[in-house]
Amino acid sequence: MYISANRTADGARPRSRFSRAVPGNVLALGWVSLITDISSEMVTAVLPLYLTLSLGLSMLQFGLLDGLYFGVTALVRLAGGNLADRWQRRKLVAGIGYGLSALCKPALLAAGGSVAALGAVIALDRAGKGLRTAPRDALISLSAPPDALGEAFGVHRAMDTLGALLGPLVAFAILTGTGGAYDAVFVASFCVAVLGVLLLVMYVRDRRTPLPDALPGSQPSGRPLAAWRRPLAAWPRAALGLLREAPFRRMCVAAAALGLVTIGDGFVYLLLQKRGGLDAAYFPLLPVGTAAAYLLLAVPAGRLADRLGRVPLFLAGHVALIIACLLLLGPGWFVPVLVLHGAFYAATDGVLMAVAGPMLPEHLRTSGLALLQTGQAVARMFSSILFGAIWTVWGSGGGLVAMTTGLAVCVLGAWPMMRRHVSP
Repeated sequence: MYISANRTADGARPRSRFSRAVPGNVLALGWVSLITDISSEMVTAVLPLYLTLSLGLSMLQFGLLDGLYFGVTALVRLAGGNLADRWQRRKLVAGIGYGLSALCKPALLAAGGSVAALGAVIALDRAGKGLRTAPRDALISLSAPPDALGEAFGVHRAMDTLGALLGPLVAFAILTGTGGAYDAVFVASFCVAVLGVLLLVMYVRDRRTPLPDALPGSQPSGRPLAAWRRPLAAWPRAALGLLREAPFRRMCVAAAALGLVTIGDGFVYLLLQKRGGLDAAYFPLLPVGTAAAYLLLAVPAGRLADRLGRVPLFLAGHVALIIACLLLLGPGWFVPVLVLHGAFYAATDGVLMAVAGPMLPEHLRTSGLALLQTGQAVARMFSSILFGAIWTVWGSGGGLVAMTTGLAVCVLGAWPMMRRHVSP
C-alpha cells in the first residue's frame, strides 16, 4: 500500500510533504536500518584501530578480516534471497539476518585476541547482513512505485546513514567515558541491535507477490505446485537464469568490476589517520564525516537519479571516489576526502538497487538483487585482500596508485556497458 496525498498507509492523514511522498513500509524499514546502523557502526568505527593497534594485526591480516566483511555475505545472499522468494517471507528472512548480527556483538568479547575467533564472529555477523540486505531492498522496491524508486531508496539510505553517523559518536562517547573500554562499546551495541529487531517485528509489513506455476529452469509436471513443494534447486536455477537477460548481466559484471577496485572504508580511515597524523582517540570520528555527507546527499542523489538517469549518477559516484583517492595520495585533507567518500555512497548504494529493481520480475526480485549484491561482495572481498597485500609489500602509496588507476579504467569501461538497454 502506498501513501497517498490524503491518507497514509495506516489510514491517518499525513502530517508533512515528506510523509506523502514515501511509502509507510519504506519509512518503517528506514527506522529499522537507522537503529541497526547505530549498533553496527559503533563496532565498525573502532574495529580497524582495535585490530591493528590494540591486537597488533598486520595490514595483510586486517585485509583478510576486512575481506570477510564482504566475502562471507556472498555465501548467504543467494540462499537468503532464494528462500525469501520461495516462501514469500522476506520479512522473516531479513529478521533472522538482523537477529544473527545482533548476537555477534557480545561474541566479540568472547573472541578475545584470537584472530581465528574474531574471524569466525565477523563471518557470522556478515552472514546476518547477507541474509537481510536483499530481502530488505526487495521490500523497498515492492513498496514504492517504479518511477519513485530512486527517491525511496534515497530516503531509506538517508535514514540508514543517520544511524551510521550516530554510531561512531556513541562509540566515541563510550570510549571517552570509560577510558578506552572496547568491551563497553560491544555490549552497548548489542542492546541497540535488539531494539532494531523489535522495530522490524512490530512495524514492517511483508510484501508477497503471486508465484508462477513453473519457474525458469524447472520441469513442471503440468499442474501447479505449492511454493513449499516446489524443488528447492529450481529457485537458484531461476535466479541464475536472470543472467540470460543482457541488461541485468551487464549490470552484474560492471558492478563486480567496480567493486574489485574499490578501497574498503577501514583502509580509507587508516590512510587518513596516517596521512593527517590524527590521534588514535579521535579515530572513531572519521566515519562521522562520511556518514554526514551521505546523509545530506542521499535523498537529493536519489531524486537526481530519477530525473537525469540512474546509470550516469552511479558512475559519477565512482568518479567522486577517484578524486578522494587522489587527495589521499596528495595532501590527505580530512574534510574533502570524507565528503567525497560520502558522495560516493550516496550516488551508488541505493541508486544501483533502483537501476536493477525494475529489470527483475517481482517473484524473483529478492533473488535477483541478491545475485547482484553477491557479485559486489565477492569483488570487494578480493579488493580488501589485494589492497592489504599491496600495502604490505609496496606501501600505502603503491596500493593507492594501483587501485585508483584500476577504478578509473573500470569506470570508463562500465559506461558503454551499463547504459545499453537500461532505462533511466
